[in-house]
Amino acid sequence: MSDIHSHPVASSPEEALALLKYMLDHNRHHAEELHGLAHCFDDVTADLIHDASDRLEDSNSLLEQALSLLENQ
Repeated sequence: MSDIHSHPVASSPEEALALLKYMLDHNRHHAEELHGLAHCFDDVTADLIHDASDRLEDSNSLLEQALSLLENQ
């Protein structure tokens, strides 16, 4: 399987900020997709996928906090 999620390394703080914003948005979409996908499976599997989606949202919350700190510097 090829890596379709390759991202260039940022060469400046501005590029890093833009990349962080992009990745946060990208992760939000994945969390939404996982939530929807969970409904295709039985209770135990669905619960695990919902938990994974919730953890991704928790991670996104931390990224949002970091982004807010960077934007307010």
